[in-house]
Formats: sequence, C-alpha cells, structure tokens
Amino acid sequence: MPRPYVLLSAAVSLDGCLDDTGPERLLLSGPEDFDRVDAERAASDAVLVGAGTLRADRPRLLVNSPRRRAERTGAGRPEFPLKVAVSGGGDLDAGDPFWRTGGERLLYTTDEGARLARARLGGAAEVVALGPAVDWAALLDDLGTRGARRLMVEGGARVHTQLLQSGFADELRLAVAPLVVGEPDAPRLFGPGAYPGGPRGRMRVLDTERVGDVIVTRYAPTVPGTGEAATAADRHWLRTACDLAALCPPSATAFSVGAVIVAADGTELARGHSREAGDPVAHAEEAALAKLAGGDPRLAAATVYSSLEPCARRASRPRPCARLIVDAGVRRVVTAWREPDTFVPGADGIGVLAGAGVVVAEVPELAEAAVRPNRHLVPAATGQ
Repeated sequence: MPRPYVLLSAAVSLDGCLDDTGPERLLLSGPEDFDRVDAERAASDAVLVGAGTLRADRPRLLVNSPRRRAERTGAGRPEFPLKVAVSGGGDLDAGDPFWRTGGERLLYTTDEGARLARARLGGAAEVVALGPAVDWAALLDDLGTRGARRLMVEGGARVHTQLLQSGFADELRLAVAPLVVGEPDAPRLFGPGAYPGGPRGRMRVLDTERVGDVIVTRYAPTVPGTGEAATAADRHWLRTACDLAALCPPSATAFSVGAVIVAADGTELARGHSREAGDPVAHAEEAALAKLAGGDPRLAAATVYSSLEPCARRASRPRPCARLIVDAGVRRVVTAWREPDTFVPGADGIGVLAGAGVVVAEVPELAEAAVRPNRHLVPAATGQ
C-alpha cells in the first residue's frame, strides 16, 4: 500500500524558536491560525506527535469544529483522524488528554518500549513495536496499510528533524509569528545534521498567505534522492512528470509520457513529453535531453524522472531512451510505471539502465497517475 503524504506543521518565532524557556507554553499563533490548523487536521487521515511534545504541551489533537467533524462523518470518515504518537522508550502517562479524548489512538515504539507502554497505557491505544529502534519507513508503511493517505505531523522538533532529514516529508507548512524569543536555549524547529541536498539544498515555496498576524508558507523538498529508495522530493518530481504526460497529443500507437531532468541541488534542468513540438515520434526523455548541451557536467549527478520506464527498443529512432540516458552520463532514473507489452513485448528499459550502472528507483504508487493519459491503450486499473 502507498505511504501517506507527510505534512509537517509548525509555528515558530522570527528567530526560529518553537517556544521559550518559561514554564508556560508560548502561544505563537492567534485564533485565525488555530482555525487553519483545525482545518488541516480535519483534512487528514492521521495526526502524529512525538512523546516530548506530549509531555511538554499535553495536546489533545482533536478536530474542534463541529461543522468539520460533521463533514467528516457525512463523508463516511471517522469523526476524528487517527491520533498517532511516537515514543522510543514507551514511558507515557495514561492520564494525558491525548489518550482520553478523540477517536482511535495508536502508539509506535520500539520492542523494548512496547512492553512498558502496554503496561502504562492499558487499552488506551494500540501499541505497535517497530523493532530495536523507531523505523520511520516501517511506521509510514504500516499507516499506509491502515488506509492513511494524509498524515499531519505536529511536532516536536526531533520528529520534524528526523522526517525531513530522512526524506519522508512531502511538505512543510510553517507559520511565522511576529515576535523574537531571543533566548539561546529556546527550542528550535530543526536540529543539526545532514539534510537532503546538504548546505546548498533548497526547498521550493508552494505559496504564502497571511493568516491573522502570522505568515504561513508552504514548502516542498526538491533535492533528489541518491539511491533506489524514493524520497518525498522524488515523488514530487515524478508527479510533475506524470502531469506532463497529460499534455501529449493522444495517439493510438504510442504511449503518452512525461519526463523531467533535475540537478543534484534540486534545480530543474529540462522537461519534455511525448510528441512534443509536433514531432509524432518524439519520446519524453529524448525531448528533455535535447534541451541540454551535450556533455553538460550537471547530468552526471542529475536524476531523470519519467512517468513510464524508458524504452529499451524503438523503431522510430536509432537509439532508445534508455540508451540516450546512459550515453548522456545520467546515473539515476526514477519511474512510476513499467512498460506493458502493448507495443513492445518484453520491454525492459530498467534492465538496460541497471546493466549500465544506472540506479533506478520505482514508485509504483504513482503508476495510476502515469497510466491515466494512456487509459485508451491500457484499460486495466493499473496497466500492469
């Protein structure tokens, strides 16, 4: 099952603090922003918080608006999103409001922490042991099997840091309050460590709005991954490639495919789609590569995103797209959909790429998006 879309939600001061060092929680947002957060919770399948935030803030993580709760139940959804907590040690207080309010509750912890948590919480929550340490990939996989498609993460700093550093965060929504904390020991949103893209890695601004007296900005990661496991940024760029496929002029004899080439720092280098510019036999990867100079040094560390597996054989050009990618020096490809036998039996572009040392990451949960503009050619649900 696909992992949920992971939204990190936080509010900070102008100097990046989540709170001050006083005994009472510092309220960074006003009524308007609290209502925005309530709407985001209502739109989520699950909301998640770390044990540190549970102890410090004692949040309930409820949908407070009766209208939004009614809309959820009217749509056949639970009144409240699944409430999820994460604790490595399992040392939790069963009297905390989180465990006594709202709908279903779930705790992810370690094997050792599970024993303590079950004794402490009793039947207040389902406890899931993830192994000797909290494994975020396993956690997200498990949420996917439970039908969670959208996960809102509300803290704390350690959880936000780990999800962003590991490449699992699809989006960050950051509210910035018009005040300065100014305390050197005040908690910050993100901790030190290696982040995707390193010191030059940038995030993409999706939009910005004023909500009461705070500014809310939405960011998405753009720096490609490096291995066979797809990151949130990889999924973003692959969705872009799938969207490009919808621009292709329809054909009864060829697939509609989109492709994007992205540099190691997250900069888009080129994009293309099948039959671009009126060329009836142009392929997406071919069209994108043609927009870059031969020998462009950025290609060696770039990633090619293609909605369909690059072709291994073709009759319309001397070199198939898999070979074009190899010859261009690209060493990583991310794709959503393996080519069916519709036109070329036994196509294996991934095999050609892997045989040449190219790293290939597959994102099967986006196969449906890749198939959509080709539904007249492959009527099955996923085309596989």
